[in-house]
Amino acid sequence: MRASHADRERTTDVLKAGFAEGRLNAEEYGERVERVHKAQTYGELSAIVQDLPNGPMPMPYLPQSPYLPAAFAPQPYAQPGPYRSGPPYPYQYPPFYGAPAFPPPVRRTNGTAVAALVLGIAEFWTLGLTAVPALICGHTARAQIRRQGGEGSGMATAGIVLGWLAVGFWGLVLLLAVLAAGH
Repeated sequence: MRASHADRERTTDVLKAGFAEGRLNAEEYGERVERVHKAQTYGELSAIVQDLPNGPMPMPYLPQSPYLPAAFAPQPYAQPGPYRSGPPYPYQYPPFYGAPAFPPPVRRTNGTAVAALVLGIAEFWTLGLTAVPALICGHTARAQIRRQGGEGSGMATAGIVLGWLAVGFWGLVLLLAVLAAGH
């Protein structure tokens, strides 16, 4: 099949990239560009660039220099297209073809779950006064997370466990005190 001017320009671009990357010296580059302008078919054009890569080569991964901030370190070559994997986003919803892919929305941590954990830890310093509020906040947070979604289920559970441990411990201390007083 006969080659067009656009085909010759694309072939010249591949030669320019090869010359810029140091794959061709100046003499060889000039000789191949002349052959491109004289070429009549696709076969002749492909024979000129058959030993050169067709596009940008992926950059090899280089270890980071201790003086180079991570933001300026070389990044691995990312495949173009809507279904690329890897950077810049760790997970992508399958987008419509041609639509940009966005990262998933950030799930917020439930504030009541945080309060349950803080109250559960504070029992050690308040001698169990925050045990019941930790239980209430923990159960409320678990219900909110089930109903609305979000993060913090583990914190709510930890607040509940600490609350019940404090209630059990102080209940046992109170029982022993009553038994000792009755003796």
